[in-house]
Amino acid sequence: MLFLYIIFIVYILAVNFYAVMLLKSLRDDYGEDQTKSNSGTGKIILTAILGGAIGIYVSMFILRFRTNNLLLMILMPVMGVVNVYFFITAFRSGFTFFVF
Repeated sequence: MLFLYIIFIVYILAVNFYAVMLLKSLRDDYGEDQTKSNSGTGKIILTAILGGAIGIYVSMFILRFRTNNLLLMILMPVMGVVNVYFFITAFRSGFTFFVF
């Protein structure tokens, strides 16, 4: 059971690290080419659904990345709450909702 907890924690950290790196690379690409205003939004939303919403939301403010995009500014906190709820539920239940 401890191994499953460790794998889940590593997954959460890896997805959030990927989210920060994704935002950094999209910000750098956006700085070079101003015509790509909405490119990468799908990647950002998919990463948030997979568990990186907290990392995306925090790094949006640290990197000053598209904070004027209303969709991302509303969706990321909502997805962050859903992610945290899922993580807490998973840890409290002992991952019994997974069928092996």
